[in-house]
Amino acid sequence: MTQKNNQNRNMVLKLVVIVIGMFGFGFALVPLYDVFCDITGINGKTRNSAAAYEAVEIDESREITVEFITRTNTGMPWEFRAETKRVKVHPGELNTVSFYVRNPASGNIVAQAIPSVSPGLAALYLNKTECFCFNQQPLSAGQEAYMPMQFYVDPQLPEDIHYFTVQYTLYDVTARADDLDTQANPFMTQQPESGK
Repeated sequence: MTQKNNQNRNMVLKLVVIVIGMFGFGFALVPLYDVFCDITGINGKTRNSAAAYEAVEIDESREITVEFITRTNTGMPWEFRAETKRVKVHPGELNTVSFYVRNPASGNIVAQAIPSVSPGLAALYLNKTECFCFNQQPLSAGQEAYMPMQFYVDPQLPEDIHYFTVQYTLYDVTARADDLDTQANPFMTQQPESGK
């Protein structure tokens, strides 16, 4: 009987170790996936920090079309759109586009924009020197603003890529935001001109 008890105890211990291992692997999967995407550029993830623009030689023999798509996550009440839907650029050329946001809600909301690029390989060659996606974007009730994005396409972009899409998804992060002070964010100081 004691041998059977020992076998049962060993089996239970093995199962507990397996469950703990699976649980730990589940938690480690997200950071591992992020590292994998950063290294390979798969899934269209872009860098979340500003790239330096150092007198890159502009390749005027090539023209790349960059399309901008915006969407808000479910339950996010903001109006969000790209002022420039599509732009033709030369690799190495510094470009600026603008995005419009408005908070029609009755309370303050803090948002975070998450970019993705399709095809995913193009994400490795999209260099953002300035982007509203680097920071949380607070807006008071009824406030609206224009947010700039400055970028260039690396001249090393593969020759077979002539067109790619940059999508920004806006998430409500108010519950996790540290500071609701709209004056702390330089992108929110530019108010739209009347009549726009």
